[in-house]
Amino acid sequence: MDPDREPELGDLIEISRDGYQHWAIYVGNGYVIHLVKDSDTGAKGTVKKEKLKDVVGKDKYQINNHLDKIYVPHPTEDILQKAISYVEEKFPYNMASSNCEHFVTLLRYGKPHSQQVQNAKNLLLAAVVFKILKLATLKKERE
Repeated sequence: MDPDREPELGDLIEISRDGYQHWAIYVGNGYVIHLVKDSDTGAKGTVKKEKLKDVVGKDKYQINNHLDKIYVPHPTEDILQKAISYVEEKFPYNMASSNCEHFVTLLRYGKPHSQQVQNAKNLLLAAVVFKILKLATLKKERE
């Protein structure tokens, strides 16, 4: 995740927003392709091709091909061809199972993956375990 290098074709771009990360895939000439949740229909998203600088706005971004150590990326030409073929297509959109990060990792690796969702699940699980342990401790103290 070198912050000084320019994106290369097929790179995953992680954009830091308030409270979450938005994801896109770099397709060249300053453009990215990304899945954007439709505001009028909560369960659909549209694939857009837009200038990286417009998608980022005042936020910060980084190149983050975070799963390259786990999965072999598809050939760049295949990634680009598939990404471009999806522009303006509608896709189901669900924060937990089909969000922008799932979309770009599916394009790059052939596997939909969202570390944000995994982190949230882990946090929720830890909170549940903590609550159970706390209740068990309180019950034992009362006995």
